[in-house]
Amino acid sequence: MPIEDHSLINEFPEFKDDIHQLKMDDAHFKKLYEEYNHLTKEVEKREQEIIPTTTAEEEKLKKQRLQLKDTIQGYIKATRLAAEKA
Repeated sequence: MPIEDHSLINEFPEFKDDIHQLKMDDAHFKKLYEEYNHLTKEVEKREQEIIPTTTAEEEKLKKQRLQLKDTIQGYIKATRLAAEKA
């Protein structure tokens, strides 16, 4: 059973507007966003035991999601910084 809500809006509430705008305007960000959501759903299926898996496989997916989350956070911050400088 999922322990938390790992949606990007929940993970980064301070970037809610940025996330929405980037999803609408930036194809690369939209791809990252969709990949993050896909990984989150895959982790949740394993946590809920909908898909049988090993602990190692589940942990691998969680690490991938965490790395992607870090990438997304960096992307949002870089985009925000560029907008502030413009």
